[in-house]
Amino acid sequence: QVQLVESGGGLAQPGGSLRVSCTASKMIFAMGWYRQTPGKQRELVASIRGSGIIYLADGVKGRFTISRDNAKNSVYLQMNSLKPEDTAVYYCSGWSGLTSAVDYWGQGTQVTVSS
Repeated sequence: QVQLVESGGGLAQPGGSLRVSCTASKMIFAMGWYRQTPGKQRELVASIRGSGIIYLADGVKGRFTISRDNAKNSVYLQMNSLKPEDTAVYYCSGWSGLTSAVDYWGQGTQVTVSS
């Protein structure tokens, strides 16, 4: 079993920046971030494979950047130009690569964008 440990998040003003980090207990095929707000389904924000292939949701392109340090089994989500609608619990996610389904989840970290 792979454990994902998140850090970062918190409170930012609109237009501000935050970074969330996640470290896996071992190397896995892909890592990324989902987010969820009350009453809504969890949505994929960004993912990155060990090869460097990146996915970014349309709503965050140009504002969020995902990067990965394979030596540290870590993934980082840099969030700039934050909007109130980015407020959510952000969950680190991991894929083993066997299927397209997420295999591992972090505990979630709150990101709040408010003035």
